[in-house]
Amino acid sequence: MSKNNRSSKGRNFLLGLALIGLALPFSLSAAVPDNLSGTIKIDGSSTVYPITEAVAEEFGRANSGVKVTVGISGTGGGFKKFTVGETDISNASRPIKSTEHD
Repeated sequence: MSKNNRSSKGRNFLLGLALIGLALPFSLSAAVPDNLSGTIKIDGSSTVYPITEAVAEEFGRANSGVKVTVGISGTGGGFKKFTVGETDISNASRPIKSTEHD
């Protein structure tokens, strides 16, 4: 695979993530009831962190009764925390490996 092709795929991937990040707050705010409360714990990939942090902030503004925490422990660390129930959502920049679950 040529360097230009890899660069193009990387840009397309980042553009896709950005578009999801921009669209998600609008879709979430329309789909949730007004009286939400509790905590949502998210952890994992540092690559995904900036988008997740922005979405978490927007979600928190729209749902003042919900505390959203976003951490960074890497994709593998996020999977580990998720599979033992420490987090509700795992940020990942790759698919989970068979050795990382069950």
